[in-house]
Amino acid sequence: MQIFKIIVGILAAYFLGSIPFGYLIGKYVYHKDIMQVGSGNIGTTNTFRVLGMFPGLIVFILDVLKGTVGGLLAYLIWSPLPDNRHYLILAAGVIAVLGHTFSVWLNFKGGKGVASSLGILLAYSPKLFVISLGIFLICLLLTSIVSISSLLNFFFSTIVFWYYDEKFLALVAAILMVYVTYLHRSNLVRMVHGKENTVKFGIPYWIRQVKVK
Repeated sequence: MQIFKIIVGILAAYFLGSIPFGYLIGKYVYHKDIMQVGSGNIGTTNTFRVLGMFPGLIVFILDVLKGTVGGLLAYLIWSPLPDNRHYLILAAGVIAVLGHTFSVWLNFKGGKGVASSLGILLAYSPKLFVISLGIFLICLLLTSIVSISSLLNFFFSTIVFWYYDEKFLALVAAILMVYVTYLHRSNLVRMVHGKENTVKFGIPYWIRQVKVK
């Protein structure tokens, strides 16, 4: 029975994580295939770029909730397994992130897992979620580049988790950092060549706007 519940929990987290909200909203609400426009990614940044601020914000929230609900749903299915609640949430959340990045509905293509990874924290510890989100916003303020802000957020959040004596969480964050960095390899190449896309937010963007005027 426990093996059956583990399998059901894994499948529930994966299939929830694999729902491609960015693609679905683009195709059926705005009649645009965001996999064929911009960066071709189904995540928040490309949705903002292609569809606008409101749909981008909706996709961000939904992608965050995939990590949150995926972790909690699998944990509820797995209960009453041994009471390792936090470890179970992390494990289920990571599975949801894998679903997001390798969606069965998109021939195992998907997003880059940043928002869904952040969502795991919301289920695990709302306080650490707020701290990590704050780190990301500060990095975005200083760089105006979502990709580098996301990677820096993983790095600094891992340090913060270790500081709060959340060593297993820090380990999971470090593993996700390596994984997400690999998914951002094309972004890193563009950054090296100074061609990475920026957003209309942050000090570098505002400085450029002042220079143009």
